[in-house]
Amino acid sequence: MSRSTTATLLLAATLSAANAAAQRQARSATVSDARHSVIVDAAGRVGPAVVSVNVLKRERQMPEDPFAQFFMPRGYERQVEGYGSGFIISPDGVVITNQHVTDGAEQIVVTTREGTDYPAKLLGEDPLTDIAVLKIVATGLPTAPLGRSADLLVGEWVVAVGNPFAYLLGNSEPTVTAGVVSAVGRNLLPSGDQPGVYVGMIQTDAAINPGNSGGPLADVQGHVVGVNSSILTPSGGSVGIGFAIPIERAVRVADELRRYGHVRRPWAGLDVTGAENLRDWKRSGGLRVSSVAEGGPAARAGLAADDVLLMARGRRLRTFLDWEAALLDASPGDTLTVAYRRGGRTRTARLGVTDLPSSNAEKVAVLGDVQVITVTPAIRQERGIQVERGALIYNIGPEAGTATGLQSGDVIFQINRQRVQGADDLRRAFAAATGGGPVTVWFERGGMVGRTTFYVQ
Repeated sequence: MSRSTTATLLLAATLSAANAAAQRQARSATVSDARHSVIVDAAGRVGPAVVSVNVLKRERQMPEDPFAQFFMPRGYERQVEGYGSGFIISPDGVVITNQHVTDGAEQIVVTTREGTDYPAKLLGEDPLTDIAVLKIVATGLPTAPLGRSADLLVGEWVVAVGNPFAYLLGNSEPTVTAGVVSAVGRNLLPSGDQPGVYVGMIQTDAAINPGNSGGPLADVQGHVVGVNSSILTPSGGSVGIGFAIPIERAVRVADELRRYGHVRRPWAGLDVTGAENLRDWKRSGGLRVSSVAEGGPAARAGLAADDVLLMARGRRLRTFLDWEAALLDASPGDTLTVAYRRGGRTRTARLGVTDLPSSNAEKVAVLGDVQVITVTPAIRQERGIQVERGALIYNIGPEAGTATGLQSGDVIFQINRQRVQGADDLRRAFAAATGGGPVTVWFERGGMVGRTTFYVQ
């Protein structure tokens, strides 16, 4: 074989080997690119800001059988552990989580993904929106990028990040699950033990399990679009129907909790048909106004009873839950553009919502730390009160509640044989009864009449 032929063969072999190596590198790069997906990027952006929220609370224990009550002290309580997730929204340690995670907590500890534990202070919580805000003492913490839920597309990818089952998984690294946006604007019918109003929710099939509550739901850019809150499940685990609170609502509530310690509620001055008319919208084409408070925001906007509400804030209104969603995302001072039908004609009103009448009412102190306010037509409409006159318990401490059997929201309308016209009447009646015999207090609670008897010390 000639030298030129040998050289040619060697060159061909070298080129073939180089080509094979290039193909292997290309395949490796393709596999690497496939592994490094948008889901991986999203998890990498939001994951460092996700924390575990661990709480200690006391729960009253009831005897499990008739024999146990002989051995269990009356009113026995035990300390139990709870857990959830959250995410950091500021480098100085402000954390958003769910209120049902922190409810009744005596001690809260926040654990970062590196395993560092921080005692947490509860800055505020709001059962209605199921949002709570915590504060830990730290600086330079990673924060979760906040996005928008208003322009989410049904079918787009999202990731749910949290700490399911807390320490049972062995470490504090957050768990990532992926899915799609199954629906937006979902309303959940309230259950008997549900304090929160879950309306306008984001539905996803990304797996959400116990312990995920309070963690972020993020889009493929790693921007938080919701706060994982609840699931529908017959088994207690994920079956692909999870719900998240829109991030805009969560941030607004968190800001108000940090600023005021509570959330200001808007008042529209009207009532609409409720759960008994869930299917009525198919016939009426909207939501019927059942009553309008005299002199309230709705009356000033020109709305009247029997008007049919069609849209509010650009959202179609079908049931009372749609109206609740419109109000839940509004603040006192906002103006809602409302489309409604009256007498076959469609009209538009600008409805300026205000603070709740009960929030602005004068508070009168009775029985030490109990605050009451006078029932007015506006407060009757706000609270759905049946009696025309009386004193509404605005706030009552646990000790006074136990001693009297009264609760916040009760309307006292009679003491012994004396009718109560308002808060000052109630204050004078209790003052006159101090140190005397027992008093019988008649009150309205949830539309029902009750009574309780106690001594005024």
